[in-house]
Amino acid sequence: MTTTTALIMTAVGLAIIAGLGAYAFTLWQEVRRRRAFREDELRRAQENCLANLEIVASSLLQEQVDVTEGAWRCKALLDILDPGLIEEPAFQPFGEVYTRTQHLHTHSARKELAPRDRMREDRERLEVEAQWRQPILAAAEEVLRFRRNWPDGLH
Repeated sequence: MTTTTALIMTAVGLAIIAGLGAYAFTLWQEVRRRRAFREDELRRAQENCLANLEIVASSLLQEQVDVTEGAWRCKALLDILDPGLIEEPAFQPFGEVYTRTQHLHTHSARKELAPRDRMREDRERLEVEAQWRQPILAAAEEVLRFRRNWPDGLH
């Protein structure tokens, strides 16, 4: 092998390495861009969820939504933020009302019930609401406190 051939092969090898390095750098930038986009999407989703949680909790406290519906909505939003939040003692009433009322029919299924069955379910729902009204309202107040302290929350 001549010196000229060795230099040409070295130059080609360096060009290939430089090209691969540039490609790797481009891929690394794309990964960073996508990660930043994903983090921004997550942040916006959490902010939206927190805003909705605040609206539902305020609606509960102002009696603009019934206890069962408010508890279900708060539980769902807390689960979206962090599934472990519903286990916090301050938020457990939402989970408890959900557990006690999840078997009740809603929407079109409720409309299809016979009047007697609908009345029975209404009585059952009202009993749960009467029993859990104060704990739910206290939990709604905790939600508003939690919202003010986010992202620190309860921890």
